[in-house]
Amino acid sequence: MSKPTAELAEIFSSVQGEGMLIGLRQIFVRFRGCNLTCDYCDTPTECTAEPCLIEQTPGRRDFVPTPNPISLDRLTALMEGWHRGWPGVHHSISLTGGEPLLSHAVLSAWLPVLRNLLPVYLETNGVMHTVLGLLIDHIDIIGMDIKIPSTSGCTGLWDDHRSFLQIAARKNVFVKVIVGDETEEWEIIRASELIAAINSHIPLILQPVTESGGSVGINPVRALEFQEIACRHLDEVRIIPQTHKFMAQL
Repeated sequence: MSKPTAELAEIFSSVQGEGMLIGLRQIFVRFRGCNLTCDYCDTPTECTAEPCLIEQTPGRRDFVPTPNPISLDRLTALMEGWHRGWPGVHHSISLTGGEPLLSHAVLSAWLPVLRNLLPVYLETNGVMHTVLGLLIDHIDIIGMDIKIPSTSGCTGLWDDHRSFLQIAARKNVFVKVIVGDETEEWEIIRASELIAAINSHIPLILQPVTESGGSVGINPVRALEFQEIACRHLDEVRIIPQTHKFMAQL
């Protein structure tokens, strides 16, 4: 039986630029395709025939275009080589996208092998709860979004987010909400109440819409007000912009 392969956009080593693992070095495996079209997203949502850009030396940006699809053997050989040459550098493997869970058939075969190399961190839009239930035992850390309408342009996702977080709460999970000047208080209240109903100890990160160069699309006082609102319901609420937007070299 042939081994599953995946359409990937990039494989590279860098510092995590957002969320609870900010500043830690990871191996990023970026999947193609997404099931949502958020207003602020700059990642193509459709799968294409473009090659995967594979970094040859971790963190050195010496990318080599490699024909898709990518095999698990190709990925593990790269990671094992990095581990031998740079032992202890990488904290975890970041599965990102797009939406990695769209490739759930591949992940069901890949994850048990990848977890033997490093812990697995899933970055996800937090709606594909049925798929998560099939893979949860092979994932260590989850960073999930709650897509509020004002910034994402997506509506009708609250029930999906709730079902997703109920499963994700079995592991180390945090929630991220993208906020901007157009964000309304009811959105922060609803997101906070959703999280608190499952576990008030789950961290919430309010992430201002961040432009290249580091400028944020929200008044700082407004961001603090949102934090104050969320803290009525949750034990840990942080405001963290996307640091990689103003540290492009990382």
